[in-house]
Amino acid sequence: MSDAPRRDREGQSPLAVGRVRERLAADRADTVARVAALGRDFDGIVAANALVAVDDEHDPEGGTTAFERAHVTSLLAQAREHLEELDRAVERLDHGAYGMCESCGSTIPPERLDIRPAATTCVTCAGPDPRGGRR
Repeated sequence: MSDAPRRDREGQSPLAVGRVRERLAADRADTVARVAALGRDFDGIVAANALVAVDDEHDPEGGTTAFERAHVTSLLAQAREHLEELDRAVERLDHGAYGMCESCGSTIPPERLDIRPAATTCVTCAGPDPRGGRR
């Protein structure tokens, strides 16, 4: 019998898979907390505006209030999207496809996954599109 750690079908040890799962769960918990905090912020902005007759067009604070509301809404949408990305990463982990580029099939470098645990593409495929945009 070998002393080498047991590997799954993708060559990752169960310990490594467990660490990834823990990292994704921690990231998800942080993101859920951020969604809740942003939701409270949004509710606070709406409640504060309900107490005052706000006319965004003529109120000197109206522009600021509208900006704050739009800013929190945008942050909330980003956090919810990140939750979906994390859930999809867990699904890829469950199916043995975590860490594989969805575009070219190569392995996503561990350094990239350390920074973006829900990454779906390798560095090359995530790079700028030769036509001037991002892929």
